[in-house]
Amino acid sequence: MANDETLVGRIRPLLSQQAGFSERNMFGGVCFLINGNMCLGTWKNSLIVRLDRKNHEETLAQPHTKPADITGRVMRGWAVVEPAGIESEHDLKTWVDRAAEFACSLPAK
Repeated sequence: MANDETLVGRIRPLLSQQAGFSERNMFGGVCFLINGNMCLGTWKNSLIVRLDRKNHEETLAQPHTKPADITGRVMRGWAVVEPAGIESEHDLKTWVDRAAEFACSLPAK
């Protein structure tokens, strides 16, 4: 969990100023929400991101990504970004920004 806590500490400042920001412990990690919509989270030292389902295959073609199957089946529109894909602050910010943009496009809950 220590690495997850480090990752949470890197993510929180990137999202905490976003209108509608909140976070919850879910799925064995921390889930970040915008306007009640799940945006991204931490899972087993990786980043799990929610993006548009229409771009699912394109997202999975990115380096260091794999399908999100934390429940035992692949969740379309979600991807796991392995630690190597978020090592730099720039790479982490890119993924966080993409997920936040998508979450902001959804109706508030």
